[in-house]
Amino acid sequence: MDLLTPSLNHLIDAWLDEDLGRGDLSAIAIQNDIVQAHWIAKQKGIFCGGLVVEHLFKRIDQNIELQLLVNDGEGFTTGQKLLKLQGRARSLLAGERTALNVAMHLSGIATTTSKLVAELKNFQVQLADTRKTTPGLRVLEKYATRCGGGINHRQGLDDAAMLKENHIAWLDGDISAGIHKIKSNSPWPAKIIVEAETATQAEQAVIGGADGVLLDELPPEEVLKLVPKLRNLAALRKQEKNCNQIVIEVSGVDPSNLKAYASTGIDLISSSAPITKSSWIDFSMRYE
Repeated sequence: MDLLTPSLNHLIDAWLDEDLGRGDLSAIAIQNDIVQAHWIAKQKGIFCGGLVVEHLFKRIDQNIELQLLVNDGEGFTTGQKLLKLQGRARSLLAGERTALNVAMHLSGIATTTSKLVAELKNFQVQLADTRKTTPGLRVLEKYATRCGGGINHRQGLDDAAMLKENHIAWLDGDISAGIHKIKSNSPWPAKIIVEAETATQAEQAVIGGADGVLLDELPPEEVLKLVPKLRNLAALRKQEKNCNQIVIEVSGVDPSNLKAYASTGIDLISSSAPITKSSWIDFSMRYE
């Protein structure tokens, strides 16, 4: 995922405008000499946001020099230095709060993701994020998920089609008809996923030609029984219609119950928890 795009500049400019407004009223109190500073971690975790922070400080002052001591996706301990900065004092102060906020938020997501991924280390199951993200920060929060060892689900509604509860209700339950309409009107690389709340819906999705089935809030014992049936239906479908194999995921999973689901033979567990429930990791900037 390439973060250094024009959209990142737009985000950073909006963040800085929010904090700086018409200018830092405190800056006049200090000499604008060249100074040095570093970031220090107040707790352990997985770092994320270094690339964004570097770009942010460069938007303020191209002469700021930043050295990352911990790269995105790497672990750190309490008291460890994360990066070093050198530049004009007023420039470093102008970006301090915004840069710290972004990195602490993203590192919190990466840290929580890594803990859940560790629960799955003995299973052939990956942890994926969802579209439950902070408006405007989706690209960065999904980047943080990857830094924590997870994978990204669809970025937006134009990445892949997903028939969810309301779609199915307004299709009068005709999942196959919905899949057919999507296939007839989408680019050929686009995938089709069906969110199933019952075993019957899941089987209809496979028979109808879905590329993926998302089993939503089904108990692990029911998932365990259902997965072989879906695999068999997909194998028959592949022989008859030369379709792709099915990808089976679950959602609505209590993070404390990951292993029970991971042992059912599924491919993915999608969870919003690392983004919606993670706490920020505390950092501070100290001057040398």
